[in-house]
Amino acid sequence: MSVCRWCLPRPEANARSDSGMTLDRPMYRVKRHLLGKPLTTERVSEEKLSNRTALGVLASDCISSSAYGSEEMLRVLVPVVGTAAFTMVMPVTGAILLVLLLLTLCYSDVVTIYTRAGGSYVVARENFGPDVAQVAAVALLVDYIVTVAVQVSAGTNALISLAHLAGNGWTGLDHLQLPVSVAVIVLLAYGNLRGVREAGRMFALPAYLFMAAIGLVLFMAAVRAATGGLPRADLNAPGVVPLGTPGDGWLYGASLFIVLRSFANGGSSLTGLEAISNGISAFREPQGRNARRTLIAMSCVLAVLVLGVSTLAHYTHAVPYIDGTPTVIAQEARLAFGSGTVGTAGLVFVQLSTALVLYTGANTPFTGFPFLASFVAQDRFLPRLLTRRGHRLAFSNGIIALAVLSLALLLATGASVDKLVALYAIGVFTAFAMAGSGLTAYHLRRREPLRRVKITVNMLAAIISAAVVLIFAVTKFTEGAWLVVVVFPLGVWALIRINREYRHEAAALQRLPTGADRPRARRHQVFVLVETLDLATLKALRYAHELRPDRVQAVHLAVDEAHARRLSAVWESTSATSVELELVACPDRRLRHAMRELALRTTQDGETSLTVLVPRRMYTNVLGKLLHRGTGETMARALGQLPHVAVTILPFDASRAVRLLESGHVPELD
Repeated sequence: MSVCRWCLPRPEANARSDSGMTLDRPMYRVKRHLLGKPLTTERVSEEKLSNRTALGVLASDCISSSAYGSEEMLRVLVPVVGTAAFTMVMPVTGAILLVLLLLTLCYSDVVTIYTRAGGSYVVARENFGPDVAQVAAVALLVDYIVTVAVQVSAGTNALISLAHLAGNGWTGLDHLQLPVSVAVIVLLAYGNLRGVREAGRMFALPAYLFMAAIGLVLFMAAVRAATGGLPRADLNAPGVVPLGTPGDGWLYGASLFIVLRSFANGGSSLTGLEAISNGISAFREPQGRNARRTLIAMSCVLAVLVLGVSTLAHYTHAVPYIDGTPTVIAQEARLAFGSGTVGTAGLVFVQLSTALVLYTGANTPFTGFPFLASFVAQDRFLPRLLTRRGHRLAFSNGIIALAVLSLALLLATGASVDKLVALYAIGVFTAFAMAGSGLTAYHLRRREPLRRVKITVNMLAAIISAAVVLIFAVTKFTEGAWLVVVVFPLGVWALIRINREYRHEAAALQRLPTGADRPRARRHQVFVLVETLDLATLKALRYAHELRPDRVQAVHLAVDEAHARRLSAVWESTSATSVELELVACPDRRLRHAMRELALRTTQDGETSLTVLVPRRMYTNVLGKLLHRGTGETMARALGQLPHVAVTILPFDASRAVRLLESGHVPELD
């Protein structure tokens, strides 16, 4: 098998480029300045994350969910049962922690068995086939998009809450909710375009700061509670969610529907749990063991945080506000630290840590989404351009696509966490259900130790996750969940349609006969389209001769008779050309139609092939682009479908040629 020498790595070429001996395009120089020096493909194995860094990068989304998960439960319960909500939040939290345990066991199984990026998508594909797996693919892709919007919006809420509480009710930052959130998404995309390792360094620290901050809040609250000095929130403050009246019975008058809705809302605390399985390719070897250890550590941290925030809400009666600020966790920090100078400093630390971890939690999809999209694209269910690594070895196209879609969602919802949560959990819990059911099918086919336990755990995880999806779809349908319900079947259909197109293309190639690349025509002619006699035309003519055809012909489509006569006269008088110029009358000014008719007449014998060369003059300045319109692409589209006809567009840097002529040099035609 022969190997193209130009396909092999050429370090010396890179060195020349680095030293400035070769010229780069302006846009490439800008990219290089913004993103840094390009990384070679051989370094992709070095762009891996240690367990500590992976916990910070991939777990940020999951552990930061504790900042608003308990609040979302109370937002459902408080308007119905009033102060009884602070009692009911504990059993609901207990149910969520039970689900967390089941999902942790389930995904520990996932990362142990399937050590390639994709998570529930890979599980579904291997056990149910590629078409069914697209349900998991759409679920995860939608979840990633919504996660970015939710995390960023919640992070901005944390900053505004700090202004409310530390600034004595000052609301001067409320109008910055949307612009700040947009700016953060742009910053996150930029950080990830610089590469996996730099993103890890940038985004790992806030997760540990948040753990320390919430741990400090819980410690101070416990100390003040033990000394009888832990106050409660003001339930009658302006802007709080209206309090309902508690009733009789163990549910305090709340219907099962309300309790289930609160449970589903609290399920948002578990979003991000799948990030480690989706980003397992970012781990160092052995990937399965490292990913499992990180997953267990993340789940333990999340359990402590969720339980701690809910327990503190139970004691302090921190209540949600209608507009989302100040948040429950911000109120808890204020009540735990007090209102003095030290208390304000503690509040600032907690809120800044919360904002940072929520913002960096939005970074998790920037790691998982590109990996998953590239994996789905490798299976030919998404465009192949999503499989390409960019300037810094990141999947740049996936990062840009995620940023654009999440920005659109952010603008559509006004960066409202309450509106976004309605779209949130459906996607991720659908993925949980697919992973659990896929692993159940996997273990049913095998005889192994603890088989029944694994089947039971994964089946329970699948059933409960499917129940959460159903609850969310029903209870949140009119609040925006209808959008996800509609997007799901459309997304699955689109992915299957893309795959069908790729399969049709592959099948068409397989039907081609042996030697399909051999020429069938006996004669070869080359037409050079001539607009005027200049260096671009001469370059095209020289290239035409280098093709060694049977005949080279210059063709001018005569729209302006006076210009055609002048061109013909100049052509006859010059010695720079050795071919004849044919004038093709085009009185109706339909250039493509006239050229199409000429091509058909030339190849009508079935034994002549025709190549049409179209010079394209390129201008770097705006004025040159405005004064000279290009027709190469339109001519190529007009002739491209004709049998025995090929169109080649020859670029020519006209601006550079003019500069050389003005300086007294003759530009080269090669």
